[in-house]
Formats: sequence, structure tokens, C-alpha cells
Amino acid sequence: MSEISQNMLEMGKRARKATETLAQATPEAKTRALEAAAEALWEARAEVIAANARDMEAAQGKGLSGAMLDRLMLDETRVKGICDSLRAVAAQADPVGQVIAEFDRPTGLHIQRVRTPLGVVGVIYESRPNVTADAGGLCLKAGNAVILRGGSESFHSSRAIHAALVAGLRTAGLPEDAIQLVQTTDRAAVSDMLRMVEHIDVIVPRGGKGLVGLVQREARVPVFAHLEGICHVYVDAAADPEKARRVVLNAKTRRTGICGAAECLLLHRDIVDGLGAEIIAELVGAGVEMRVGEGLQHLPGVVPAKPEDFGCEFLDKIMAAAVVDDVEGAIAHIRAYGSQHTDAILTEDDAVAARFFAGLDSAILMRNASTQFADGGEFGLGAEIGIATGKMHARGPVGAEQLTSFKYLVTGDGTVRA
Repeated sequence: MSEISQNMLEMGKRARKATETLAQATPEAKTRALEAAAEALWEARAEVIAANARDMEAAQGKGLSGAMLDRLMLDETRVKGICDSLRAVAAQADPVGQVIAEFDRPTGLHIQRVRTPLGVVGVIYESRPNVTADAGGLCLKAGNAVILRGGSESFHSSRAIHAALVAGLRTAGLPEDAIQLVQTTDRAAVSDMLRMVEHIDVIVPRGGKGLVGLVQREARVPVFAHLEGICHVYVDAAADPEKARRVVLNAKTRRTGICGAAECLLLHRDIVDGLGAEIIAELVGAGVEMRVGEGLQHLPGVVPAKPEDFGCEFLDKIMAAAVVDDVEGAIAHIRAYGSQHTDAILTEDDAVAARFFAGLDSAILMRNASTQFADGGEFGLGAEIGIATGKMHARGPVGAEQLTSFKYLVTGDGTVRA
């Protein structure tokens, strides 16, 4: 067994041992740990930002795109945002032990279905250092131990953030092994995590298509897939012009490197030379390269789209655009090219909106709102461990509640089965 494999095995054993304490930890202890972690992180903000500067310098040397550098960058405002997220998770109701259902049977049995921790969660992520705190905090809130494996780009940032999380655990008297960070960038550690069925209960990959695809292909541990965000915005003939212009511009340009950024604009045929042209002009004016299909190539400032531009997660100031005949055409296009992450419709027609919602099975569907709201914090979860695009167990933003399972508590009174 290699040294890395031996280290991963030991981490798994320690995480499993920590779950014995975490499953019985009081809500007050977990809340104190998260609040103390936020305090420690804020006090160490200068060290965190310095560590991030090392990561940024290395990333720039590798030629990472502007959008990827934006995902990686930490400043005092973003560190404060991470602290605020930890405090928001701390303030939430503890999901462990919540009674989901309760009923009596004619046999005399009283049955409760209650939330219980998943156990040990493995989180594999790429360049976003805030995931270290979001994942660590949410797993702790749900009574889970977690093994974090961040990307090489955010190695120093993640270590600095992790140190604050451990300080929080120590303050609250909880096991420090509850939140562990893999201390190597060697990809062999990832391969080991995917096979650790005795020590990890679920894997959450958070990153690009390559990472998620690798995890889905090779994991023997169950996976909550966070697939790429190929988010569409359909502007219907009944869209309010002012709302449409505002929402589309925000959906694409607020932050282009996040999974909720819109990647494809669909325009109803009747608005191409009116509202559609205005929206595209605003996007071009904002520096977005518009790669457009037939029916739009006469508009100024655009470039013809290639087939591969549809169904592409650009994570940059690039956007595909296509013309559709109606909402049915929009649904068909999204079914063909979407990733079942987040898709939006802009319309004032209730029937059209209802058809859009019924016709698609994306984890998140929106009406007259920016896809940039596809975020656990914006959904009131405090933070998220990712946007699950699969259909088993959890879908959409994965918060503390989604990081629990359930068990049945059955009470009788000497009850026997006939």
C-alpha cells in the first residue's frame, strides 16, 4: 500500500470514529463550533488572504482564465462572506432528530421517521476555496464527518480556511477529525476516496465536467453529482421588455464563472428584431461574445455559432443564442442541450410559464428571475455543498437538511405480529 493510500485509510478511520460523537452532539455544540470557526477565520483573514495570494500567483502562471481566477480570488469582502455563511448555517435549525413523519398503526405501533446523519461525506472540489468552509460547515451541522479534497489551485487557501474550522471544533469540544482536509495535491488521493466504501458514505464532486465525469465513472461510493451548469434563459413573446433586459444581463454577466451563469439565450421568433436585438446589443456592449445561430447572424457585433457552442458551459464572457418558434421549441432545445441544472423563462403569460415548468425536469426552474440565484445561500440554506443535478436523494442546492438520511423509530407495548 502506498503512503498516500495509507494516509487516506487512516483519515477514513478517524472520520468514521468521529461520527460516533457527532451523531450525538448537541445542537448547541455544533452551533458553537461554527460560530467559533467564523470568529477564527475572521481573525486570521490576513493569513488567509496571503495564502490565497500564493494560489493566485501560481494560477496566473498556469494561464487560468479570468473567470477561473475570479472563482479562486479571496479578499476581505469575500472572507467576510464566508464567515457570514458559517454564521448563517450555525443559526439554522438543527436537522438531526427532526421528525419528518409520525403515525400510529392499527397494530398498536407508533412510528416516527426522523432525520439522521449520512455518516462520512467525501467532498472533491476544484478552484473555489469557499467550498472548504461551506462543505465543512454544512456537514458538521448535519452531524456528518467530512473529508475535503480541494484542487491544487486553491491548496494554500483551503489549508488556511480549514485551520479555522478545526479551531472551531476545538473550541466546542468536538473531535477535530470531524473536518479533515487531504494534505496532498496528488490525484491518487482522489482515486482512493472513490473506493473507500467502508469509510465514506457518499461522495460530492464539485467542479467541471471532467472532474464530475471521472467521479461518476470510477466511484464505488454513492455520488451526489454536481454536473456542469449549462443554464438557459428563454425570452418568450410575452416577456416584459424591461424585466427581460435586466434579468438576461444579470444572468450572464454578474459573475460568469459560477455554475448559475446563463450560457445560452433562447429567443421567441416574434421578438428577434425587437426585444431580442436589444438584449443581444446590451450583452455585446457588456463585452459578451455572442455566438448566434440562424436567424440572428444579421445582428451587429455577433459571431456565427458552431454546433458545439450549444450545450457548452463557457464560464466566461461568451454566450450562445438561438431562435425558437415558441415555448415548445425552447423546451425541446433545453432537453437536447441542457444539463438539468437551472433554466429560466421570461414571460408574463401564466399558461406559457406553467408549460415551461411542466415540460422540463431541471433541478431548478425559474420565472422572471436571474439564474444567478441558483445558490444555496439565496435559497435560505446558509450555504451549499453544491447543486445536485441527479435524481436520487438530493436535487438542487444541497444544504444541511439534504445531508441527512432518515431512520424509523418504532414503539410498541409488548406488540406481536399475528
